[in-house]
Order: sequence, then C-alpha cells, then structure tokens
Amino acid sequence: MKKIISLLLIIALVLTFTGCHGAKEEKVFTIPEEFDTSRNYEISFWAKNDTNLTQVEIYKKAIADFEALYPNVKVSLKLYTDYGRIYNDVITNISTDTTPNVCITYPDHIATYLTGKDTVVPLNELMVDEKYGLGGSEVLFDSPTKDEIISKFLEECEFSGSYYALPYMRSTEACYVNKTFVEKLGYELPEALTWDFIWEVSEAATKKDKDGNFIVNGQKTMIPFIYKSTDNMMISMLKQQNAGYSSNMGEIAIFNDTTKEILAEIAKHGETKAFSTFKISSYPANFLNAGQCIFAIDSTAGATWMGSDAPLLDISEDKLVQFETKVMTIPQYDLDNPKMISQGPSLCVFNKADSQEVLASWLFAQFMLTNNVQISYSQTEGYVPVTNKAQNSNEYQDYLSRIGEDNDFYYPIKIQAAKLLMDNTENTFVTPVFNGSASLRNAAGQLVEEVTKSVRRHETVNNEYLDNLFTEITSLYRLDQINLATGKINLGKLPSGAVILMVSLGVCWLGIIAFWIKNQIKKKKS
Repeated sequence: MKKIISLLLIIALVLTFTGCHGAKEEKVFTIPEEFDTSRNYEISFWAKNDTNLTQVEIYKKAIADFEALYPNVKVSLKLYTDYGRIYNDVITNISTDTTPNVCITYPDHIATYLTGKDTVVPLNELMVDEKYGLGGSEVLFDSPTKDEIISKFLEECEFSGSYYALPYMRSTEACYVNKTFVEKLGYELPEALTWDFIWEVSEAATKKDKDGNFIVNGQKTMIPFIYKSTDNMMISMLKQQNAGYSSNMGEIAIFNDTTKEILAEIAKHGETKAFSTFKISSYPANFLNAGQCIFAIDSTAGATWMGSDAPLLDISEDKLVQFETKVMTIPQYDLDNPKMISQGPSLCVFNKADSQEVLASWLFAQFMLTNNVQISYSQTEGYVPVTNKAQNSNEYQDYLSRIGEDNDFYYPIKIQAAKLLMDNTENTFVTPVFNGSASLRNAAGQLVEEVTKSVRRHETVNNEYLDNLFTEITSLYRLDQINLATGKINLGKLPSGAVILMVSLGVCWLGIIAFWIKNQIKKKKS
C-alpha cells in the first residue's frame, strides 16, 4: 500500500510540474528613466490596408521617418487584408508570447487580448510621462499632447479602468444616396433621413413595368437599400431608441422586445426585396454605381468607392450609371437626438520582458499620431485625423477647402464624408468593451442576416420564430457562458491535463484514506 501511495504521489507531482511547464514569466512594465539609445531594437508593426497601395506607402514612409529619428530602432511591417486576421493571429500568438510590438486593432479585440496575462500595456502612465509621454520633453518629434487628442476618440480607448490604446483613425457610417432616383420616384430628399423615409422610398423603388424591369432604372436588377455592416445596423437602431444592448460589465441585453420589433420591420422589407445586406448581395457601392441601389450605407472610410466619378470603381465602365450622389447621416428615429456609431482603428502596445523594447514600441505608436501621418492617411479615404492638432492645421484645412478640384485627391464624396464625421463627432457613440463584446457584435449582425435570409426562403418571421432565433444566436456565439450581471460563470470543459491532474489527486487521497482505514483495522485486531 505504501508503494502504491508513493507511486501515485509521484505521478501527481509530475503532472503538476507538466501543467506548469510553459507558463510565462510575469512581465510588469515600468517606464525606464532613460531610453537606451546605445542598444538596437527590432519591433514589429502589424497593420491593415484595403489593398490600397497609397496607404501602404504611408506606413512605409512613417516607418522610414521614425527610423531616421531613432536609428537604433528597426520597425518591421506586416500587412493584413482585414482586422479579423490580425485578431486571429494575435490570439494565436499570445500563448507562445510572440505577439507583435504594436498593432492596429479595435477595443473589442483588445478586451479579448487582455484575458492573457500581461499582454497589452496600460498606457495611463506612459501618456503623461514627463519625458516620453505624449508631448514629452525627450520625444524627438512633434508629438501631440493628450489634450490635443479629440477627447471623444480617446475615451473609446479606455476600458477596464485604463487606456489600452491610442486612436489612430476615425470614421463613421454614411448613407450614400442616389438623389437622382429619389426625385425620379417623386420624393424630395430631406435634410436628414428617417427610417420611415428610407423604407417608404425603398418600397416604391421595387415597382416593375409589364416587361419585368424596374421602373426607376429600367433594369432587371434593383436593390433599393443595402446595409454593409448589419452589426452596426442593429446596434445603431437599438441605440437610437435607447433600447438594451449590453452593459459595461458585460450583461447581455440585446434580446428584448425592441430588437424583435426592429427585426420584424427588417423582415417585412427583406421579403419584398426592398432591403438586402452585403453578405447576401455584395458591396453596396457596386450596386449604387450601377444604378441598382438608392440607399447604400457604408463606412465614411469607403467614400472613394461611392458615386459615378469614384476614383476606386469595382465595376466595368459600361455598367456605370451617371447620377447625383448625396452623402448623408444614417437614418434616425429621432432627428433631434441623432446617434451614429464611431469606428476606426486604434493602436495598442504589447508587453515584453524588456521595458526598453516596450518604450521603443510606445514611441513608434505615438509617432503615428503626428500631423504628417494623420493627415496623409486621412486623405486616402473618408477618415478623419484623431487630433485637433492635425484637424486644425493649415495643411488639412487647405485640403478640405479644395473639395471638387478633381475626382481623385479632392474627390467631393470623400471630403464630404470626412466633414460629415467632423460635424457629428459629438453625436457618435461606441458600444461597451469587455471580453466577449466582439462576439456580441457579431451576434447583433447575425440577427439581421438570419431574418433577411429566412423571408427570402418564404419562412414566417413571427414571435415564435424570433424566440427560437434568440436561443440559436445565444448558443452560436456562447453569449450565455458568462453573465456578470448574475454572477454565473460557465467555465466549459476543463483542459485534459487539468482533468488528469484532478483525477490523480483524487486517487491519491483515496489511497491515503484506504491506508488509514487499514491501519485502524489492524490496531483493533491487535
């Protein structure tokens, strides 16, 4: 019995050490007194571009300019085609401690990164450090101060009690309208769009002639209203009605009666095919520019794709239709209290064992907020700079004032889209950030996609359907696993190593108890 117990204890200890193998050393970042320029550093920067070579060149120039100021820092650039791929790679690399030094990302994604220990550097102290903070005395470039970052945009980077990112670029959503077709249908375009107006005009545009052509465009194809991001659509519609979505603590509140009402309305117009989505149909810009869409809602950052004279076209010239394009805010329920989502990439700095390497990464991150980088990048699309310093500069104001000088650099739709956000910055909002907020965002969009696809399959969207849909989406995105409001936590399945360890410890205790019982019996017999 003694030998058996000893063997079981050895097994348990081995499994314990095995479970600890690979555990990373705690990395507590402290700001160095001085940046050690006698050492060389290699830092990695993961960025995203929409196959826009101009943006790539801006990244490369920013890196070259930074390296000229700090010759001992080498920045390697890795480009991705979308933010989702960056997110997936970061998550994969957290376990091996091979994350990048700096990456362009979203706060929802950072919240998930933070589930790893000491992954992302909190920036509160770095921002205000006298030497190396924003506008610091030892920074070798004209860095903006914290106060020069637009407060609305900086607030978006604060969650879990700290700033975990710097805003890099900001955009919102715009409704790109074929004004020519609206007027052809007998309507006058109002100063601001309402949901009722959008739905009414979209339904009117579905009428066909005796030959099966749509009356408004004379073509066989017409999708009056296309929304690119259905997650933003649902989130915005809920926000505009002050309905539940989620709390800052991660309580899921999206499955409510207002959501049902919204989905029922969407289903009604999806059934007549007055409404569709990017996932179902394709890019709104392609249909808009071909005269096959009237209301195309997409990011202001996609403005260079919109309109008859768009510098970036994804359809052939023979399919292009000439029309007057109007850039408007997204439709509202209450015109006196407009709400539109704020979006756009931010920059986060990952923690490393070497504090000097982290400091080099931080210096590069704030270099991306300098005027030259901010202005040149914003000029490529309908983005706006995130600092008052850049927005109010003579260079940027000159750029805005030259709207319409050409259909490329000064493309009117692009500049109008940027101005739309600048004029409505105070009307923008962001959703709460927590571990799981990215999944909730995806779930919000999936609700819209599902009802739209269902009515196309001639399914009935009623209360029973919506109850079942809520259950399915909750399960699909695991929204019921963590509910901080009730304190219930579903940990799911334990790793196999943990299960083996627990079983082994249990066996050890059983052996000890058996041995004790056996000794007690012997004593009584003796």
